[in-house]
Amino acid sequence: MNRLIQPWLQPVLRPMRPVFAEMLVVSLFVNALALALPVFVQQVYDRVVGHSGVSTLKGLVIGMAVLLCFDFVLRQTRARIMQTVALRIDVEVGRMLYDKLVALPLRTLEVRPAAYWQQLFRDADTVRNTLSGASVLLILDLPYVLLFLAAIFAIAGPIALVFVAVFPLFLALAWRSGATLASASETERARHGNRDALLAEMIGARTTVKALALERAMRPLWEERQADAIDQSVRRGSRADGYVNLATLFTLGTNVLMTSVGALFIIDHALTMGSLVACNMLVARLLSPLNQLVGAWRGYAAFRQAMGRIGQVLGEEEQPRHSAVRLERPKGAIALDDLAFAYDSRLGPVLDGLSLVVPAGGMTAILGRNGSGKTTLLKLIQGLYRPGRGRVLLDDADIAQFGREDLAGWIGYVPQECVLFAGTIRDNIAQGMDDASDEDILRAARLAGVHQYIVDLAAGYGTEIGEAGSRLSAGQRQRIALARALIGDPPVLLLDEPSASLDRQAEEELARNLAALAADHTILVVTHSPALLAACRNAVVLDNARIAMAGPTGEVLARLQPRAHEAIPAPLLRPVPAIGKEAS
Repeated sequence: MNRLIQPWLQPVLRPMRPVFAEMLVVSLFVNALALALPVFVQQVYDRVVGHSGVSTLKGLVIGMAVLLCFDFVLRQTRARIMQTVALRIDVEVGRMLYDKLVALPLRTLEVRPAAYWQQLFRDADTVRNTLSGASVLLILDLPYVLLFLAAIFAIAGPIALVFVAVFPLFLALAWRSGATLASASETERARHGNRDALLAEMIGARTTVKALALERAMRPLWEERQADAIDQSVRRGSRADGYVNLATLFTLGTNVLMTSVGALFIIDHALTMGSLVACNMLVARLLSPLNQLVGAWRGYAAFRQAMGRIGQVLGEEEQPRHSAVRLERPKGAIALDDLAFAYDSRLGPVLDGLSLVVPAGGMTAILGRNGSGKTTLLKLIQGLYRPGRGRVLLDDADIAQFGREDLAGWIGYVPQECVLFAGTIRDNIAQGMDDASDEDILRAARLAGVHQYIVDLAAGYGTEIGEAGSRLSAGQRQRIALARALIGDPPVLLLDEPSASLDRQAEEELARNLAALAADHTILVVTHSPALLAACRNAVVLDNARIAMAGPTGEVLARLQPRAHEAIPAPLLRPVPAIGKEAS
C-alpha cells in the first residue's frame, strides 16, 4: 500500500491504520454474510420445495432475518468509519495545502494561474473521496473474490472452472481501461483548466470587460476553450462507456456460459437445481467488484494524478514565516546592495545594479516612467520577491534571513491595487495585527484619513463592505488599505501610488499625515502627486533598470522638469549611493 501512496500522504494515513484494519475486519464479516443468501436459496430449492419442508423454511427464514439485521449493523458501522476517515483526510490535507500555499513565495504563486491553485483543493477532494468512498470499499472487497470462488468450487466445481477460464479477460479489460482512461482524464483536466483560467480572468477583470463591452471580443476565445473541454469530455466519456459496456457483455456472457454448463450437469444428475441457482447468485456477487473496477479505474487514475499534483506543490521551496531569532524592532534604515531582478531571463532585467542607502526616518519619493521597475522595487524591499543578484538590507541586516511575518510587522505595504476582504471595516483594518485594540484601529484610521468617513456611517466600523470592498468607492478602499498597513505601527512604510483614487483635499490631508509620520518612520512612496512630492525630503528616479538620479526632491525635480517630455539623458545615469537628512 505504501508503494501506491505518495510520501506526503503517508503521515496523514499512518495514524488511521487501526481504522483501516477495523474496516478490513468489518468487510470480512460483510462478505461472509453475503454467502448466506445463495446458501438459503439452494436449501429452499433442494430441501424445502422438493420435500415440502415448511418447518425447514421457517427456520431458514428466521436465521436469514437475524443475519440480515446483523448485516445492516455492519454496513452502518462501515459507513460511519468511512465518514471518520473522510473527515480526518479533509482536515489534514486541507490544512497542509493551506499552510503550503500561504508559505510559498509570491513569484511561485504568480507564475501559475489562479485556477491552478483552486484546482488543488478539488484534487484534495479527489483524494478524500477515493480513500473514504466506494473506491476504497471496492479495494477492500476485491480480496474476497477468492472467498466466493471457493464457495462456487464447494457447491459446483465444474461451474467454477468456467469462471476461472474467463477471469483473465476481466483482468485484461480492467488493466487496459486504466491505461487508456488515465491519459484521457489528464487531457480532459488540462482542457477544463484552460477554460477555467479564462473564466477567472474575465471575472477578475469584470469591470474592464463591462466598461469596454469586451463580451463579443472574448466570446470566440471562450467558445473555443469551452468546445475543447466539451470535446475532450465526450471522448473520455465515450471510451469509459465502451469499457463499461464491454465489461457488462463479459458478465452476461459468463452467466450464459455458466448456466449452460450447469444445465448439462443437471441433466447428467451431477448437479442440483438449487446448486445452479446458488452458483449464479455467487457469480453475480463475484463479478460485481470486477465490473466496478473497470468503471472505477478513471477514479483511481484521477487519484494518482491528484496525489502527484499535490505532492509537487508540497515539495516547492517555502518562504520561512519566522526568523531563527526574534529581533528587536528595527529603526528603519534601508540599503540596496547591487540589487538586480528579472521576471524572465529572456526579457532582460527589470532592475539591474541598484545601490542606494536610505537612512531611518523621512519620506522618499520613487519616480520613473511606466515600466521602470518602481512597483518591483517596493516588492523587493518588502521581501515579496527574491533578488536575482544583490541584497536588500534593513538596519544593515539582509532581509533574506527574516520570516514573512517578521517583515510584514516591520514593513507596511500598500499596493497599487488595493484588495479588501468580505467583512466589516474593523475586520479589514485589524487584519494586519491579530491583537489590535480599538485605540490601534482608531489611530491607524485617523492617520489614513478615513476615520471621519467611517464614523459617519450608520454601522460605523461594523459596516459590512461586501466582496472585495464592493460597497465602497475606490478612494475609500485605498484609505482603508492604508489604515491596514499602519495598524501595527511599522517603522517602514511602502506606498505604491497611495493617492491615485483620492481627491485633492484627501490627497493633501494624506500628505500632511505622512509628513508627520515621517518624523520617526521611513516612508518610500511611488507617486507623481505634487502634494505628496512636496512632503518628500528626497527622491529617487528609476530609468532603464537603473537609478538615474537620487537626492533632495527639489533638486531632482528641477533637473527632471526641463526634460519631462524626453528620456533621461545618459550623463545623468549615475546612481547616487546614499541620500540622507543632510541633503534636505
